[in-house]
Amino acid sequence: MADLGPNEPLIGVSGSRNRLTTPALVLDLDILERNLTALLDQCAESGQKLRPHAKTHKSSQLAKRQIDAGAVGVCCATLHEAERMAAGGASGILITSPIVGEGKIQRLQILNDVADNLMIVTDNLDGLQTIEKSLRDVGGELTVLVDIDVGMQRTGSNDPAQIVALASYLSESETLTYGGVQAYSGRVQHIEDYGERRDVYGAQMTFLAGVVKSLEDAGFQPKIISGGGTGTHHIDQELSLFTELQAGSFIFMDVEYNAVDLANGPTNPFETALFVQCSVVSNNADNFFTIDGGFKCFATDGPKPEVFSENLPDASYDRFGDEHGKINLGSGNYKPALGETVSLITPHCDPTVNLHNYYHGVRGDTLVEILPIDGRGVL
Repeated sequence: MADLGPNEPLIGVSGSRNRLTTPALVLDLDILERNLTALLDQCAESGQKLRPHAKTHKSSQLAKRQIDAGAVGVCCATLHEAERMAAGGASGILITSPIVGEGKIQRLQILNDVADNLMIVTDNLDGLQTIEKSLRDVGGELTVLVDIDVGMQRTGSNDPAQIVALASYLSESETLTYGGVQAYSGRVQHIEDYGERRDVYGAQMTFLAGVVKSLEDAGFQPKIISGGGTGTHHIDQELSLFTELQAGSFIFMDVEYNAVDLANGPTNPFETALFVQCSVVSNNADNFFTIDGGFKCFATDGPKPEVFSENLPDASYDRFGDEHGKINLGSGNYKPALGETVSLITPHCDPTVNLHNYYHGVRGDTLVEILPIDGRGVL
């Protein structure tokens, strides 16, 4: 049986949420399920499918739950994530970054033998031919999407002629199958103002529509047009260009996405489900106290975590070292005792999750299960 960490004895114990050994990554399962249902319902209304990005949660158990709820599969940013998701029983995996290098291609061969409905992306003929030869040597077949760069310039091609050529090559291959296209714009996802985001992203989607038209005119109409994200999901459903959405962070939400007007309205359609629960380890100072959550507990690429505890409404977090965080007391806040718990909203959920080994799944005040984060890491 998998090691579930020091909090395993608390599973099912009433009130155990506040008794966790900390720092603990806490997942409110009721909220997570509401978020998943909300986006699946929206996809049903727009006639789109959902292939959520597992780079957010990195958990094969959560991937399976998303698929069981109605998702057509999951996306993975890395081969490592895909291997872990497949080992946990997830199907319909799309690896959204190009696979390059002898060692990774050999692993791709193995994964392709065991994964159900695996897909990869390509943006380069040389890389595509290397994978094709490798699979041909072992008698494998694989579906490939052409990766289109709509403005981020991270991966993908922005040359319509090259994109059509890749689709043509795939269509003629006896080993590889042309499945369609992928297009993702990460930079626009966190533009907070809806109108500004709609304008910037709308121009990118106009370019994508033109590329799709070029493919159709050449006889390579894409069956799958995959892309989008949490920040653009509402716009993606309005434009109806994508056949499937790759949103990932919507199931958790975080400080960054809570600041984004996701649906052009006063409230966002998704609630915060993910928290890091910490404990007070020192309270000698007058205006702040120290908790056991520092650089090794929270992602540091974006904003700071936000204090969520109801009894500390005006408190704020400062980074205080590898293992420690500072909670600045607001006016009227009391100073908690040693060992009291403080919950914080993750600043950027994906890299924060990657720092932890487990989700502590709670319903109300009770720890009901612990889920290993089996896709964390890089190799």
